[in-house]
Amino acid sequence: MCTARRRWCAPWGLDAGCGTGRVAIELARHGIDVVGVDLDASMLATARRLAPDIPWRRSDLAGLDLGRSFDVVVMAGNVPLFTPPGTEPALVAGVAAHLRPGGRLVAGFSLDRGYTADDYDAHCVTAGLAPEARYATWSREPYAGGAYAVSVHRRP
Repeated sequence: MCTARRRWCAPWGLDAGCGTGRVAIELARHGIDVVGVDLDASMLATARRLAPDIPWRRSDLAGLDLGRSFDVVVMAGNVPLFTPPGTEPALVAGVAAHLRPGGRLVAGFSLDRGYTADDYDAHCVTAGLAPEARYATWSREPYAGGAYAVSVHRRP
């Protein structure tokens, strides 16, 4: 956490749909103050066991209200595809509401299961985010179409 005495503040991250905490644990390992959120209590129990020092919260992402904002929100592991059909706009709005100005939402998911990149982009724009980049993999391979994408959107 940033204080007046600190010259450097670790970025704050939200692992939205954290599951067992794989991404949150890796972000914390890289010095990011991270919070993990998931609706599945059994997955959160595993996350708590693996990394008891990380704050883990049980919540539906569509109605998420953590009372704070983050530099980055990550939705890894096909998070939008695990929400009930038709709730994707609320999901995106729920996580986007936690981005500080200049913050980024990074989401990777399969595009061949009924929720397209165009759908996702439209939901991000509605939530006040601007598209910044799209990759074919988490390693930032160039995106030239295909069945999977990692999208980066930014809060202006």
